[in-house]
Amino acid sequence: MKLWHCPLTRSHRALWTLEEAGIDYDLEVLQFPPRVHHPEYLEINVLGTVPFFKDGDVQLTESIAICHYLVERYQIDDLCIKPKHPDYGNYINWLYHSDATLTFPLTLVNRYRFLEPDSFPGLDDEYAKWFFARLRLLKQYLEGKKFLCDNRFTIADIAVGYALYLGKLLNLSDRYSPLVREYLEHLENREAFKRAVAIS
Repeated sequence: MKLWHCPLTRSHRALWTLEEAGIDYDLEVLQFPPRVHHPEYLEINVLGTVPFFKDGDVQLTESIAICHYLVERYQIDDLCIKPKHPDYGNYINWLYHSDATLTFPLTLVNRYRFLEPDSFPGLDDEYAKWFFARLRLLKQYLEGKKFLCDNRFTIADIAVGYALYLGKLLNLSDRYSPLVREYLEHLENREAFKRAVAIS
């Protein structure tokens, strides 16, 4: 299997999952955005986005889908929740929530604060406010919890943890609640997370 990856992007989720799982893989690290710096990459992934993942004939472009695929296809039960488990619905919801609800506004903060700062002045701050409003559920949910599902680490924590890590990279973490900040620090201390960051 092979992962195409750009440091600090959503492909970090897939890389972190591979490191947690201890699966052998090939990695190609690209400069962001790859469609600009590596035009030949469009012959591999017509979207020009990362992550891009291949495992035999399987080709995936979505970071959460790659994480989900890996734990199910290779039966990495330590990192997932099975459908018959009482916490399965919660697990699936956090997987989708991590990208659709949390990461989405952060990509727009990044775009209008760092990539196109003069295009729409102030729009980055509006999306930052949107992100913080969307953190309410996580802040409430983490009361008395170390992990999101079944009192153990799963790819749901990888998915949500990356969104929080991206917020930190965008200089937003000083506004995280103590619970959210503690949760992220706990995840950042995992050896697989550290390896994924070092690889990048």
